[in-house]
Amino acid sequence: MAETKAPARPLSPHLQIYRPMLTMMMSIVHRITGAGLYFGMLLLAWWLIAAAAGPNSYAKFQWFMETLIGRLVLFGFTWTLIHHMLGGVRHLIWDTGRGFGPVEREWLTLAGLIGSIGLTILIWIVGYLALGGVQ
Repeated sequence: MAETKAPARPLSPHLQIYRPMLTMMMSIVHRITGAGLYFGMLLLAWWLIAAAAGPNSYAKFQWFMETLIGRLVLFGFTWTLIHHMLGGVRHLIWDTGRGFGPVEREWLTLAGLIGSIGLTILIWIVGYLALGGVQ
């Protein structure tokens, strides 16, 4: 029986071909922050359940959130929420057909990254000032 040989298929370019760009990396981060928001919602649900369950439950939640780990988790959730939101705004701009040029695309991505870091820090500063400073 004669063997047939499959025609050679072209290989899709992958990371070995493409140079990693900021837009590509932030696309990956956007997906990761989407998953992070899922876990942040569990934190929000814990807060609401603890508030509804009574003072003892809420005290346990409050104790955790006042630890260094709790504050880091909350800070990360804040950044994740803002970064994902600004990524959504970038996609909304792209949905209008604007911002697809190489310069505009990289600028929008960098603006989202810098904006998410800056807004997160600003929100935490305002939050600490509203609560009377670090305790």
